[in-house]
Amino acid sequence: MKKTSLVILVGAALCIGGGIWYFNHQSGVAASGQASKGGQAPTTVSVVTPLRQDVPMVLQANGSVMPISSVDLHAQTTSTITKVHIREGQFVKQGELMFTLDARSEHANVEKAQAQVLRDRASVLDFERQLKRSQDLLSKNFIAQGAVDTLQSQLDAARALLAADQAALRAAQVDSSYTVLRAPQAGRVGGIGVYPGSLVQPTMSLTSITQLDPIDVSFTLPESSLSGLLAAQKAGDVPVAALLSDAGGKQLQGKLSFIDNAVDPATGVIKVKARFNNGGTDLWPGQYVNTQLTVHTLKDALVIPQNAIITTTAGTFVYSMEADGTAKMRTITRVYAFGLNAVVTGLNGDEKVVVDGKQNLRPGSKLRLAEQHKAASGAEPVASTASGKAA
Repeated sequence: MKKTSLVILVGAALCIGGGIWYFNHQSGVAASGQASKGGQAPTTVSVVTPLRQDVPMVLQANGSVMPISSVDLHAQTTSTITKVHIREGQFVKQGELMFTLDARSEHANVEKAQAQVLRDRASVLDFERQLKRSQDLLSKNFIAQGAVDTLQSQLDAARALLAADQAALRAAQVDSSYTVLRAPQAGRVGGIGVYPGSLVQPTMSLTSITQLDPIDVSFTLPESSLSGLLAAQKAGDVPVAALLSDAGGKQLQGKLSFIDNAVDPATGVIKVKARFNNGGTDLWPGQYVNTQLTVHTLKDALVIPQNAIITTTAGTFVYSMEADGTAKMRTITRVYAFGLNAVVTGLNGDEKVVVDGKQNLRPGSKLRLAEQHKAASGAEPVASTASGKAA
């Protein structure tokens, strides 16, 4: 009895297993038949048409504003300030009166030197008269030649003394001029730390004058940009823009004014400067700004989105959707990248470049268009970073 029951159970299990195998086998055959009959499903993609436009090649870097000149004002003599003629933060013109020092001693020295000059000039005139009379007497043989020669020597000595005293007078006048301090250049006055009655010395800074218009912006660029920078400078004025983030993105226009004579070997960068008109004082010494420098404009360049470009060890390429709905690999060269777009070569310009859905494509893959995208954006190109995007 027990053996019969065991046989029945084994037979039932075999029947059930055989049924399951037959069902799965038939389903797999049917699925294989359907797949082979319909082929691989098309890949859904989106495409763009390349855009032709002029693209400026722009280098971007952070720069700092620095004045063309800034002068610390020092007294050239030890004295006391009698009057301050300016205010902190005032704009002054070149030659404008700023400080007056106690000049009594200097004026007295000038008057003393003037008196000495007058005395010496009188002596010279007296010797000249004596010499003339002596020469008249010599012509009549009333005096000897030695007396005339003595008077000539005395006259020469008096003239030399007069010249020395005239030089001393000029030196005293120079010393006297140090008691009046005028602006050596036009600019804005800084802080003033002295007042009437303050004792000043040559080592003490009274104030500073900083030129604000025009003004320079200094920044650095990588040495890889040097050749293009020099070529642009030889071609003419190189425009530079300064963006003020604290002024609502206000942009000021200037020109490249200086390229350093050597690349810094430690950092691999070169220092450059741009000059800006600053009548509105938008730029301030020490301020940090973003700069954009246009070195070249690519005329009628072919532009596609950067996310359409595939870069592998085999090279750089894109997929295009052909008229028969299949994918074709097209080798390209990335010339310059800016923002979301890039300038490329290797395309005719009428291709339908695959943007989305390119990840698993192979040449000849079937494609289905998801949505007709607009051509690459025609907006103004976004500047690249200073490291450059040229491939």
